[in-house]
Amino acid sequence: MLWRFDNAPGVGATAPARWPADSTLARTSGQPTLVLLAHPQCSCTRASLDELGEALARARTPPRTYVLFLKPEGFGNGWEQTDSWRAAAAIPGVTPVRDDSGREASRFGAATSGQTLLYDADGTLLFSGGITAARGHAGDNAGRSELVSLLNRGGSARGTAGALNRGPSDRNATSVFGCPLFGTS
Repeated sequence: MLWRFDNAPGVGATAPARWPADSTLARTSGQPTLVLLAHPQCSCTRASLDELGEALARARTPPRTYVLFLKPEGFGNGWEQTDSWRAAAAIPGVTPVRDDSGREASRFGAATSGQTLLYDADGTLLFSGGITAARGHAGDNAGRSELVSLLNRGGSARGTAGALNRGPSDRNATSVFGCPLFGTS
């Protein structure tokens, strides 16, 4: 039963193909942007943050990186500043952001903690998925590998044939493992 829970993916994002125009997050011209959405009370999130740190350490092209921590309406200030917040803040180049009432999560179509999105320098979605192989489990996995691969190509999937040129083993989406962002506290 525990194995089934650990390996059951959450709901993947319905992420927009282009950076949401109404997002309050700033993109940097000429640089990819990475967003990881997190529920601060989700114990699975720590593994996603460990994998994020590993991916960024392996990336030749550092993205502008945000970790958005959900803060539901009605919860006091600081509720979101858990150990996971501190872990995200300790990763070089990561900016933790409080996401009041999940407004940004909604803009990005995210529903599950650990959802990771990579947009290229032009604001085109390159990757949407999780960067762990199961809930709360760090280690080699397809999501982290694809994220690192994209970042090592300069945060672009463009090849000689144009946008999103991919080989047979490349993936632009993986399952996301974590707690629901909405409906839990």
